[in-house]
Amino acid sequence: MKLKTGRHTSVLKEARKNVKRRLVNKVVKSRIKTAIKKFELALSEKNTAKAKEILNIVSGVLDKAAKRNIIHKKNASRKVSRLACRLAKLKK
Repeated sequence: MKLKTGRHTSVLKEARKNVKRRLVNKVVKSRIKTAIKKFELALSEKNTAKAKEILNIVSGVLDKAAKRNIIHKKNASRKVSRLACRLAKLKK
């Protein structure tokens, strides 16, 4: 859509940027959910070695998302903490 330069052009550009950002954020959040599901699957199989490996991957994905402000850093650390707690309970 082409308009004369003015107050509306910046709004249109911001709308285009928001669409791109939303798609990127959606991919990252999907990656987080998939990693957590893999971790929970390993826990349900009572495979602690595999769960520990996947927990490292999950924490990396969460930390990266927090660093890029896709999720809040305390949200990421809380999720990692809770998953680690569940792994520790399984080991007992």
